[in-house]
This record gives sequence, structure tokens and C-alpha cells, in this order.
Amino acid sequence: MPPVHPGSVLREDILKEMKLTITKAAQSLKVSRKQLSEVVNETAAISAEMAVRLEDAFGVSAEFWLDMQKAFDIWKVKHSGKVRDIRRISHEPIGHAS
Repeated sequence: MPPVHPGSVLREDILKEMKLTITKAAQSLKVSRKQLSEVVNETAAISAEMAVRLEDAFGVSAEFWLDMQKAFDIWKVKHSGKVRDIRRISHEPIGHAS
């Protein structure tokens, strides 16, 4: 199972609980409604700037948001099939370079 996208947590645990619309939250965060909507609908990532805005507005640390985003992004790449057939690079002793 993939990790939860931070937009889902923002939508379900903060905006719904506080009965905030995306429009009102976007105004408070000083971002466009479109930008916040894309995060909340899980089509955009939370940037470091957005994480700081969320921390200031809701008291949830920027690190929390970025850690969630990082876990989601890494899982997505690992399961995308785009990165494969990469071999570990081994260290060769000095003097044995080819």
C-alpha cells in the first residue's frame, strides 16, 4: 500500500475538521485556490514553501508535511518501473582502475 499523500491529511484531518473551504484556506495561506486544490486533490506535491505556510497556519510542523511528501514520492518512484536495472557501484582498490 502506498503511503498517504499529505494532501489527503490536509483535506480530511484539517480542512474538514475545521470546516474550511479550499477558497478560505487558500486566502489564509496566501496561495491560489488552484494551487491548494491541486495539493488537497493529491495531484501536486507539497513544496517546502507550502509546508512552512501550513506550519504557520495550522501549527503542524513543516517537517511533518515534507516527510509525508518524501515517503509518498519515494514509494511512487520505486513502484513506477522507471528506475530499474541499476547496479550497485562497487569500490575498487586504488591502483586497480581500468
